[in-house]
Amino acid sequence: TMFYGAQVSAAKWLCLIPVIGGVVLASLGELDFAWAALITAAVANVFAAFKGNENKRLMETDGLKERMGGVGNQFAITMINSFIFCAVLMLITEGHKLGAFLPLVRSNKAILMNLLYSGLWFYVYNELATMTIKKTSAVTQSVANTAKRVIVIVGVAIILGESLDPIKLIGCGIGIGGVFLYSVIDDLLKKARS
Repeated sequence: TMFYGAQVSAAKWLCLIPVIGGVVLASLGELDFAWAALITAAVANVFAAFKGNENKRLMETDGLKERMGGVGNQFAITMINSFIFCAVLMLITEGHKLGAFLPLVRSNKAILMNLLYSGLWFYVYNELATMTIKKTSAVTQSVANTAKRVIVIVGVAIILGESLDPIKLIGCGIGIGGVFLYSVIDDLLKKARS
């Protein structure tokens, strides 16, 4: 809202209460998390929001689609720029560990394959998300993201053997419900007013 001049309704601000409350509830037993992970995840979310807004703005620029050849190429250019930025940042902050990482990747094929596959899936998923922004409404995108969150949370808990305590499930449900409500609240209020 600060950078794009978009107004957020009071109803949307109120929808953040169940989102935050659900996360708190789901995290009650997890008091040993890393603050650095929480902070970097928050920063990553801010940059992801910028990327989404800038991609949407670029898609609406007259003549750009013809010059770039489509949304897929626009996404590829965005990813190349992101890679260059992140590579510089990585070299500044973690470059001294590169000497230990390269022999590890060469000696362990599982690490190399996991690195390649995770990068490939991340690219494909995000390109699909960028194309979805162009072809669907914001509500459809939010509903799909809500479904994705449920699948990821439950799937990861099952794969990692994490406990699915009722309080965690209730917290996840409240948080995900809050996200869904946030995505549709303005449309619901418009329908109710008319």
